[in-house]
Amino acid sequence: MAFIGRNSEISLLEQYTASSNAEFIALYGRRRVGKTYLINQTFKDRLAFSMTGVLEGNKNEQIDAFMDAMDIFGYSCPERPKNWMAAFTQLRKALSTKVKEKVPCIVFIDEIPSLDTQTSGFTKALGHFWNSWASNQDNFKLIVCGSATSWMIKNLIDSKGGLHNRITHEIKLEPFPLKETEEYLESKGFTWSRQLILQAYMFTGGVAYYLSLFNTNESFAQNIDRLYFSENGEMRREYRRLFKTLFNAAEPYMRLVEILAQKKQGLTRKEIIKAMKAEKGGTLSEQLQNLKECGFIRKYMVREKKVIKENGSIYQLVDPFTLFHLYFESKAKRDSRFWENHLNTSVINTWLGLSFEKVCLLHTKQIKEALKIDGISTQQYSWRSKNSDPAVQIDMIIDRADGMINLCEIKYSEADYTLTESEYKKIENRATAFASETGTRKGIFKTLITASPIKKNQYSESIPVKLTADCLFKD
Repeated sequence: MAFIGRNSEISLLEQYTASSNAEFIALYGRRRVGKTYLINQTFKDRLAFSMTGVLEGNKNEQIDAFMDAMDIFGYSCPERPKNWMAAFTQLRKALSTKVKEKVPCIVFIDEIPSLDTQTSGFTKALGHFWNSWASNQDNFKLIVCGSATSWMIKNLIDSKGGLHNRITHEIKLEPFPLKETEEYLESKGFTWSRQLILQAYMFTGGVAYYLSLFNTNESFAQNIDRLYFSENGEMRREYRRLFKTLFNAAEPYMRLVEILAQKKQGLTRKEIIKAMKAEKGGTLSEQLQNLKECGFIRKYMVREKKVIKENGSIYQLVDPFTLFHLYFESKAKRDSRFWENHLNTSVINTWLGLSFEKVCLLHTKQIKEALKIDGISTQQYSWRSKNSDPAVQIDMIIDRADGMINLCEIKYSEADYTLTESEYKKIENRATAFASETGTRKGIFKTLITASPIKKNQYSESIPVKLTADCLFKD
C-alpha cells in the first residue's frame, strides 16, 4: 500500500536528518496515530539503532528490551547494564564508529515515556548521553517518540532539567484530515460514498489504526456494530486504554472530558470548576493544556460587545472518537446490532448533527479556503448572547481583516438539505442579535455549511454563502 499523506512530516524528517549538526527530534501524538509507522517507513533500513519501550514494564524489563535491540542491530553487550547510565555508555561505544561514516547515524527510541519508570534515572542518563557525547557528533540524529504527550512536553520539550533546550526540533503528528481519510480508505479498496467516509471520520477522528480496523466486506453499519457494539468489539475498551496511555493519572482527565461532553457548546474555566467542584489552581490549568495538546479539546475565544476576550475562553470537547464513546457507551451494553437497528432514528441522527459540527471545527482551514479568504488575516471565535431568551450561541464566527464577518450555521442531513422557514428565521435572529449586541460595523455574511447539497428555495437563496461537506475534503 502506498504511503498516505504525511508529506510535510516526511519532508521535515529528511531535512533534519540531512543537516550538518547533531539533531534531537521529538515526535509526539496520540495513541494509534501512526508515529512508529511514519519513522519506520521513512527510514526503513537507514536506522543505526532502534528500540521500543515496554508499555507498563518495570526497569528490568526496559533494560532487557534495550539489550534485545542491541542484539538485533548486531552490537555486543559485554555485560548486562545495571542502570540506564551504563546502558547509554554501551550505546555510545557501539555507535562510535557509525557516527564517523558518511551517512547520518539515526537512532530511534520509541515509546520513550515507558522507559522513564519510577527511580530509574532514565531521563538523567539520557541527558548525560546527549550533553556529554551525542550533541558533539555532527552526524548523530536522535529521534524520540511517545504517545504520552504530557510526558513528552514536560520532560523533553519543556524540560527544566538536564534536557532543557536540548530538543532541536519537535513534530506533532495529527490524525488524518478528511482528505487523507478518504485516500486511506480508497487505498484499502473501500468504495464508500463521501457521506459514509464522513461518518467514518466521525467515529475514528482520522486515526490511522482505527481506520485500519474497517472491513471492506461489511457495510459501514456492520463495521460499527462489529467494532463497538458487539460484545468483544475491538473499540469497546479503547477509550480507557487511550487515556491510560496518554496520562499517568487518567481518571481526572476522563472526568474532565465527561463533564465537557455534557455541554456541546463547551464550558468556561469557571463553569468547569463549578461542575467538577474543583479548586482553582495549576492542576486544572495543566490538565486543560494537556487535553488541548492531545487534540481532545479546543480552547476558543469569545466575543463580548466590541472585544474578543482571551480571558473567559470556552473549552470544548472536539475529539470525534471520545464524543462517540461518551454518547453511545451506555447503549453499547444492550444491543450488539445497535447501529443497524437504529439507522435513521433520532438517536443516531442527533449524534450525526452534533458530530458534524465538530468535524467542521476541525477543518476550519479548508472552510477558509472554500470561502477564498485563506490569504486574509482572520480571527475565529464564538459568541454567546447575554440578552436573548432562549440564549443564542454561534459556534463558528470568522472575523476577517477585509471588513466582513462570516456567521457560520452548520447543518447535517443525509438527503439534500432543505432550509425551512423556521430555520431561516433562527439564522436571521442570530445574525440580528449578534450585530445588535456587539455593535459591529463590519458587514455580515450569513454562511450555511451543510453535509449534503442544499435544495433551492426562497430561504436558501436568501443565504449569501453556502458550502457543502465536499469543501472539507480538500487538501
